[in-house]
Amino acid sequence: MATTSIIDDSPLSRFHKKLLIQSSGGPFLDGWLLSIVGIALVGMQPDLGLSATELSLAGAAALIGIFMGGLVFGRVTDHIGRELMYTLDLLILVGASLLCAFVTDGWQIIALRFVVGLAIGADYPIATALLAEWLPAKKRGAMLGSLVVAWYIGATVATMLGFLLTEWLGHGAWRIMLASAIVPGIIILLLRVGTPESPRWLISKGRTDEARAVVRKVYGDDADFDSITSVEPQTTVQLGFRGLLRGEYLKRTFFCGMFYLCAVTPVFAMYTFGPTVLASFGLDGGNLENLGATLISVVFLIGCLPALRWCETTGRRPLLLWSFAIMLIPFTVLGLFPTGPAVLVIVCFCLYALASGGPNILEWSYPNEIFPTEIRATAMGVVTAISRIGAAIGTYLLPLSLNKYGNGPTMLMAAALTLAGLIVSLLLAPETKGKSLSEASSIGTATKDANGPVATEPTRTVV
Repeated sequence: MATTSIIDDSPLSRFHKKLLIQSSGGPFLDGWLLSIVGIALVGMQPDLGLSATELSLAGAAALIGIFMGGLVFGRVTDHIGRELMYTLDLLILVGASLLCAFVTDGWQIIALRFVVGLAIGADYPIATALLAEWLPAKKRGAMLGSLVVAWYIGATVATMLGFLLTEWLGHGAWRIMLASAIVPGIIILLLRVGTPESPRWLISKGRTDEARAVVRKVYGDDADFDSITSVEPQTTVQLGFRGLLRGEYLKRTFFCGMFYLCAVTPVFAMYTFGPTVLASFGLDGGNLENLGATLISVVFLIGCLPALRWCETTGRRPLLLWSFAIMLIPFTVLGLFPTGPAVLVIVCFCLYALASGGPNILEWSYPNEIFPTEIRATAMGVVTAISRIGAAIGTYLLPLSLNKYGNGPTMLMAAALTLAGLIVSLLLAPETKGKSLSEASSIGTATKDANGPVATEPTRTVV
């Protein structure tokens, strides 16, 4: 049976680039909303009279929402399709962001940030599954990874905006910061209107005529539609959530969820409470903590750029392992030397931000590559939910840990989590470089090469 199709083998076209821009809009907005809150919280706390518990919940609420959104709407997306959910979640995102400007009590901002998180959690599996199912094999890893670059661009722009608004208007500008997401949100929403449905998903649901029409619209009337149906047969048995908890797919779910959790928990904690963390190390004069957080945000973005190339040249597995190994160093140094000079603090956080580019771009590549169409969005949603359990707990506990234990022990906890990510990746990370989506997601006879586990002689799982 052929293991590639016209989608896997097609050259990169204007359609793919347009779809990438449309799909990147969601992560861009996600990065914006999840990062600007760190600066907004500084002014929000005295204005709303937030207690320490309410402050932690305001920071973690969106992450809890992402957990629920990914878990629920990933499965919904596999049921009703990618196209409808692609625009609906952005409508909710824009509406909740606007309402954040009018809150008058702590519970209101916590509730609205939870709704924002629901929409973000829905967008992760929707946008990544749709893009993965249209991309050619040779560009799939880098282009899926570029969605994370869009996340960091959004985060960087937002933190810069937050820094400037604080400089011009003071910390009282937090309402403007939280509502600012509606401008890019509306633009992204308009760009997504008219995006075609995934032919792989249509075929999996037996809607072959619709799939054929979509393929011909994109690739032309002479497109080899049969090459897609040969690797994406109509499914007869539904896998659903239970399919992720059995056999080989359970191992893949555990791997993706754990490496994702270990990678993003420190990242989200730093983005949410970046100024607070830097202030705890003594960088708290003249808005210096906000400037430092903005600098580190830029470095997070820069770290993703070479990783996009390396995931296609050196491979996914080596990139993941080396990244985790390097990320372990700065947390260990800060944990052992918590009273070091300011330059050491900045250098360590910047080194972590640079090295995190590898896991960051693979967080959305791996889950979409190693699960079949029937449960691709479900898997991405579940993996996102798993990662956000740790991210929400870490974000909630970070300010409490800084207050109770101090900088050193808190950084050593982050180092232990990073070490766990390295061990899980060493044991379970597969190599999917150069494989068609069908090959990468199939379960066959597993062997190992120098780069780790590789699936050979793939067989199509009946789902």
